[in-house]
Amino acid sequence: MNAALSLDKMVPVTVLTGFLGAGKTTLLKRILTEYHGQRIAVIENEFGPESIDTELLVQDSDEQIVELSNGCVCCTVRGDLQQALNDLRAKRESGAIKFERIVLETTGMANPGPVCQTFFMDDDVAQYYRLDSVITVVDAKHGMETLDNQEEAQKQVGFADRILVSKKDLVNEADYAALRSRLVHINPRAPITPVHFGETELKSLLDISGFNLNTILDIDPEFLADEHPDAAHNHDHGHKHDHDHDHGHEHHGHDHEGECGPSCGHQDHHHAHHNDEIGAFVFRSNKPFDPERLEDFLGGILQVYGPDLLRYKGILYLKGANRRMLFQGVHMMMGAEPGKPWLASEKPNTKMVFIGRKLPEDIFTSGLEQCLA
Repeated sequence: MNAALSLDKMVPVTVLTGFLGAGKTTLLKRILTEYHGQRIAVIENEFGPESIDTELLVQDSDEQIVELSNGCVCCTVRGDLQQALNDLRAKRESGAIKFERIVLETTGMANPGPVCQTFFMDDDVAQYYRLDSVITVVDAKHGMETLDNQEEAQKQVGFADRILVSKKDLVNEADYAALRSRLVHINPRAPITPVHFGETELKSLLDISGFNLNTILDIDPEFLADEHPDAAHNHDHGHKHDHDHDHGHEHHGHDHEGECGPSCGHQDHHHAHHNDEIGAFVFRSNKPFDPERLEDFLGGILQVYGPDLLRYKGILYLKGANRRMLFQGVHMMMGAEPGKPWLASEKPNTKMVFIGRKLPEDIFTSGLEQCLA
């Protein structure tokens, strides 16, 4: 295989996940049939009657790749994902098919973790494809029940860079608010958008760069307000609400300590607290980390809890560094790189979010506090 492509030449891949019946197929049909000016290869990793090709395309069942009139390609994986990606690469390089990006639909029961790991662990895949994001579709009507009964559904929410809620018109506002709150508690870093698939702006689902270290780390303020009523006030790790959604991730030195976010007043809204296996917590500090101690601690944590860590991401304040360090990981694979310099006007600080299965927040928090310089 050839050498790695530069980042802008790599083929971006969007992983589309969600539980059975949530509406992934409806969204995919739209991608496959609508004229959107992009050539998209859709890989279906679906085994069952729901699969698109039987409904949408008339084809020989042995055919693996079908080209559609709007420039899209549909490919059903009946084997290994690595093989399918490498086959698509070979066909693209030979000019047999053309596409600019891939949407990969996982089966409704799948944990997206192993799918995402393929893009980091297999060298041929990692050189050619760039994992852009995981988009999870949740059904408003059955979402609560599915989350109660299926840990895979919780993992799909925990892995998401964007959460789309379908069928919101079938539930009342109170039920939607309860579901939304639960989704925030499982994953406070993924924006949640109700969608009617006829109207979803496809552009808003592509090029999210959720796996790019430089993307903003935004944490839903509702998560902090509900989980820790005192968190917005006087904790030593400077829990503050950075009201800087979508302004890049420069924190403009104004410290909102003691000010509540918009959701602070309603700590009590009908949260039956579900004992979800998957959950999240945030670590913040205004003190710098000792880099060596932090590296040792994170290495040890990954050895013990790596399989249960779904996604984790952070902006780190390190002793002796004049710029922030960005880090993130999937399961046991962690990456870090230097970010922007701290501005004279900002207070350097650390903000980390961990999403995973039954993670012991106290062990992580006390361990991280011991790494502070």
